[in-house]
Amino acid sequence: MGYRSLHRRTVALAMLLPLCLTTGAQAVEESVGDVKVFTFSAETPYFYQDGKVDFGTYNGFRRYHSECHVCHGPAGMGSSYAPALTDSLKTLTFQDFVHVIVQGRQGQENFVMPSFAENMNVLPYLHDLYAYLKARSDGAIPGAARPDKFPKNK
Repeated sequence: MGYRSLHRRTVALAMLLPLCLTTGAQAVEESVGDVKVFTFSAETPYFYQDGKVDFGTYNGFRRYHSECHVCHGPAGMGSSYAPALTDSLKTLTFQDFVHVIVQGRQGQENFVMPSFAENMNVLPYLHDLYAYLKARSDGAIPGAARPDKFPKNK
């Protein structure tokens, strides 16, 4: 691994460390409050109200379907090549999620998830990807349909 790659991974982990310090699960109950003041945390990764999700969660949907769905299937439901992330996120913490994305993983039967530490369509959006997959895992976004979203905060 070259210096530049190691540096990017170190910087990425340092930026994400504050978000990794706490973990938790969100019930499918609707979020309380105003989406305009919502901010991501590992304990409350998404905002769900009236069948809509916050823009970050919606952005996670977009990023997931541009990079991850080829292996992990539509809406994180798995494929013959990679596991269902909707099942994995029932127990996977945000910290563990970040670790797998940044470091990669050797799976069963010699399946390999590569590191996405240098993919700038993934790395800066880990919190959005986690929010989207956690919302799917919790059942806040049903089925495989595109989630409805609130207007983007300005």
